[in-house]
Amino acid sequence: MKHSTTHPTRRGRGPARRIGRSLALVLPVVLVLSGTLAVTRVNWSGSPSNSVLTASDASAAEVSVHGRARPLAPQDVLRDQLLTELQEKNPGVALTHLQQAVNGRPSLAAHCASIARTLGRAAVRIYGPSRAQSYARPVCDTSFASGVLAAHS
Repeated sequence: MKHSTTHPTRRGRGPARRIGRSLALVLPVVLVLSGTLAVTRVNWSGSPSNSVLTASDASAAEVSVHGRARPLAPQDVLRDQLLTELQEKNPGVALTHLQQAVNGRPSLAAHCASIARTLGRAAVRIYGPSRAQSYARPVCDTSFASGVLAAHS
């Protein structure tokens, strides 16, 4: 018995095959574009705001170095925000927000002590050593207090 290797042709196979080939070419492009758009809409900043990071927001977190802009690290952005809070409100508010930021974003824990010391030194410049020390609390161990002590001595 001899088997034939040719298949009988079926009607309707031509248009279906063309549609399938078209989808095979177009579908990956559509998926890549929709994935790219989805990634740009995600709030990657870690802040609890529901806003989308725009180009103007991104430029606010850049610093110019020799004519080139480079983005600030998250811990630098946090430090600058907390220093502003320390000046506008008080060190207690800044320390509370530092603890909340570290709790919400554990990757900042490695920078917590450094930021707290910076806040302590700034508090001494603004409030004096006695008043600055009154705001000390166990955020990032005793780094705020050590920053106060370092600025005072």
